[in-house]
Amino acid sequence: MSKPRRIVIAVFDGVESLDVTGPAQVFSTASRLLAGSGRGYAVELASAGPAPVECAGGVRLLADRTFADSDGEGVDTLVVPGGLGIRTDSVEAVVDPDVLTWVARVAPRVRRVVSVCAGAHTLAAAGLLDGRRATTHWATAEALAERYPDVTVDADAVYVRADPVWTGAGVSAGIDMSLALVADDHGRRLALSTAKWMVMYLQRPGDQSQFSTPLKRQSTARTDIAELLAWIDAHLAERLTVPALAARMGVGERQFARVFGARCGFGSVHSFHRAFKRHTSVTPQTYRRHFTGAPAPATADTLQETETP
Repeated sequence: MSKPRRIVIAVFDGVESLDVTGPAQVFSTASRLLAGSGRGYAVELASAGPAPVECAGGVRLLADRTFADSDGEGVDTLVVPGGLGIRTDSVEAVVDPDVLTWVARVAPRVRRVVSVCAGAHTLAAAGLLDGRRATTHWATAEALAERYPDVTVDADAVYVRADPVWTGAGVSAGIDMSLALVADDHGRRLALSTAKWMVMYLQRPGDQSQFSTPLKRQSTARTDIAELLAWIDAHLAERLTVPALAARMGVGERQFARVFGARCGFGSVHSFHRAFKRHTSVTPQTYRRHFTGAPAPATADTLQETETP
């Protein structure tokens, strides 16, 4: 029986909690879907000392081990989450000196190093991103590029793979990247089943924009328009006529026409394809593939795709 892959996540005061718990949940869920086959993951937290770590949001975490007693031996993947110092007029990436020293020491001994959010700044400070393409939270991308000119910063990507280093964008992007890591280790079918169990709306590919198109559309000041836009996104297979939308919004058709400008129609399949990719950063085929394919739930007996060594 195969041994679980050891995942060690560094934690420190001020860390963003979802940067830690998001990846941990993905790896844990994938392991449970593998039903005790031994091919899953063993997730551990490591910190500078034995005291609880206080996350940026106030949640406290108790690490499994300290940096002093973790030299990277037997670790498959090292995860470095981020911390954001948010002020009224600026955002600064937190680079914890103890995490930096530990990462620089153990990174050469592990198979894969991963950062989430502003954790990329720690990897860059350790020299692990020199000559590589990387991403980080959009609010700190410019600072990363200016401070580390040897790093090619992609400020728009959800995550970037530059083996043996992976970097993820802000906060929730750590979940998308972790699902991609599961797919790389165990196949896309397990990753999709994991996403379904986690009730993910969409597992974003790495080259998709950090900025959500539906979220942009819902940024209108009018609540009723925002609610209608969200309803349209969830009912695209229905007949979305002006009378139907006006009734849904609770206004007459003339009033609807005054407050809601609806544009649709494409001259050809090719123009639709170009417009779709421009707005979502993925092709229609890629988008469709994320909603179809693997049935849920999946078990160890049904997840037989070849595992990457």
